[in-house]
Amino acid sequence: MTVESVPPEPRILAETEPAEPPLADGAMPLLGHGWKLVRDPLAFLAGLRDHGDVVRLRLGPKTVYAVTAPELTGAIALSPDYIIAGPLWESLESLLGKEGVATANGPLHRRQRRTIQPAFRLDAIPRYGPVMEEEVRALVARWRSRETVDATAEAFRLAVRISVRCLMHDTCNEVRAERISGALATLFRGMYQRMVVPLGPLYRVPLPANREFNRALADLHLLVDEIVAERRASGQKPNDLLTALLEARDGNGDPIGEQEIHDQVVAMLTAGDESIGSMVMSLLLVLTEHPDLADKIRNEANSVAGEGPIAFGDVRKLTYTANVVVETMRLHPSVWILTRRAVIDTELGGYRIPAGADIVYSPYAIQRDARSFERHEEFDPDRWLPERSAEVPKYAMTPFSVGNRKCPADHFSMAELTLVTAEVARAFRLEQAPDSDARTRIGITLRPRGLRLRPVAR
Repeated sequence: MTVESVPPEPRILAETEPAEPPLADGAMPLLGHGWKLVRDPLAFLAGLRDHGDVVRLRLGPKTVYAVTAPELTGAIALSPDYIIAGPLWESLESLLGKEGVATANGPLHRRQRRTIQPAFRLDAIPRYGPVMEEEVRALVARWRSRETVDATAEAFRLAVRISVRCLMHDTCNEVRAERISGALATLFRGMYQRMVVPLGPLYRVPLPANREFNRALADLHLLVDEIVAERRASGQKPNDLLTALLEARDGNGDPIGEQEIHDQVVAMLTAGDESIGSMVMSLLLVLTEHPDLADKIRNEANSVAGEGPIAFGDVRKLTYTANVVVETMRLHPSVWILTRRAVIDTELGGYRIPAGADIVYSPYAIQRDARSFERHEEFDPDRWLPERSAEVPKYAMTPFSVGNRKCPADHFSMAELTLVTAEVARAFRLEQAPDSDARTRIGITLRPRGLRLRPVAR
């Protein structure tokens, strides 16, 4: 699926002062709406559309503007009046730093994208194919000898190994991969709480949860430093993203700083582990809940690859499988909440947005909106057939974002997820084990809480 990005028409501020957006119901003293975002955030955000296209929220002492209409989220993503900032990015700052491509703005962000973009060009993706094939086939081989599998551990192990091997040329052993996955799981749990209940100094109190968070953060940063130092000491310069970072130059022609290299590697690991791992888990859940779709995927894979293994070059032919991946992204997005900050006084949807205001919007809520999707709660991969996808309103489905914040690894990620889904559906009929917990786990990302599977060989 390709979502086109067309800049919206420039807005002209009205001569009269734009209205103040309505305040959402249910704010509590001190916590504001934070308690609702802790208690049931998905239902809360999905319900805001009924109160308007722009709604005010209280998060602790802060006023935040929630945007619920897809055309307005597109305007935010494409306008220079809004930058990467706000509660989400503040909660992630201790992990991602201030100098990585995920958190930087302006000229720094543009330079960083130029540095990393060659690694993700469409013509560069095939060189990662052998690694993806090898790792997916190793997963299938492991599962053939097991009665049950821990989908959380397997999904994250697969995701981090593929990202590290492809983008950092195998500069990660088994022990490091496990430590990275464990650290990120702890960090993303804590960061969501810090976003919706911004209590500042209280998170520095040495309580058990805070100590666990700090240990995980320190371990992840240590691992990144080890990876970078090992590559420097080796003297090797494979054609990968880490080499590009070590040889990158700033605007003055000088090598970029150590902190920027560190933050960029953290960003790569975060995207490769948490986001993709969460999506793999959701895809595995879909295969258990929709065995008829799994059979269709298997039939498509067999028709494309015959009796042999699926080659990376076959992925572009797996059109039905890709549509299943996109529909899973719609109903179970790993990135379900985003924030921005207005840099000037502006107007959005007829409402005044003051300079410095934080804005929040939810891809989860927008992608399940009945006003944008017919039978919006139904899992229907065929809605992404060319003749039907044209009916989807612009910006109602942007799994990789749009504009200069569009994920540079979109083609890489789609290839990886399509290959994983096809190989697993071809090899197994998946059933949930008795101790499986498929409820949604809500943190910075979404994924099944404790999915355990029985892989029944076909």
